[in-house]
Amino acid sequence: MIGIFDSGIGGLTVLKAIRQRLPQYQLLYLGDTARTPYGNRSSALVCQFTEQAVNFLFQQGCELVIVACNTASAEALRKLQQEWLPSHFPQRRVLGGIRPVAEAVAETTRFGRVGVIGTRGTISSGAFERELHALRPKVVVLSQACPLLVPLVEEGWQQRPETMKIIRHYLRPLKLKKIDALILGCTHYPMLLKQFQSVAGKRAAVLDSAQIVAEKLEVYLKRHPEIETKLLKGNSHRFLVTDLTDIFTQNAQRWLGQEIILEKIVLPA
Repeated sequence: MIGIFDSGIGGLTVLKAIRQRLPQYQLLYLGDTARTPYGNRSSALVCQFTEQAVNFLFQQGCELVIVACNTASAEALRKLQQEWLPSHFPQRRVLGGIRPVAEAVAETTRFGRVGVIGTRGTISSGAFERELHALRPKVVVLSQACPLLVPLVEEGWQQRPETMKIIRHYLRPLKLKKIDALILGCTHYPMLLKQFQSVAGKRAAVLDSAQIVAEKLEVYLKRHPEIETKLLKGNSHRFLVTDLTDIFTQNAQRWLGQEIILEKIVLPA
């Protein structure tokens, strides 16, 4: 199986993109909805939560886990890959969403002026900036934390005029600095893709990070048959959350365009 982990249910955007591009693989989604959002948590706590979630997914039989949450990728991914994974699950893999998106942006930005929006945790980590500068040292990265957007999406307020007003407020300083590409650095933000495109205008390309992660995963699996051959095939996908509310269920089904069963689980400490 391929495991997909997010701090909430925003990672369903990544699951949907992967399912559309790679329909042959069985997916196991885990949203830590009891502790969302991660964006305002300390780095140590994000690392702890992420390790617990990845360990759980491996225990469920996942050979590969995608850390869809960009805050978790920024704060915990490198530590997991370099320190935890070799001693606990050396034959399995954990991938994140930041590097694939940075690669796509580095290849497509015309003028090298890239805007990044995300949670406070992702922005303060500087993860996108580091990855982009490693790929294109002269690129100018302009970042903006958008702490109000995740709660609005979780409440299903995508179409509300208040949300558009907040998006305009957040993007204004980036537009004034003439960005030509915009990274949606949070798994919730693709649910506002049309709104971001409308506000950003024709000058800035707004990248669909979920689609990019799915495309890069396909390439990765072709390059690593030793992982691909172990993946369980089928469409009996499961959706796990650490807390369950009616609004989570409604949003999840609306975003995926189908009825699903959310299973409530407890993550071992």
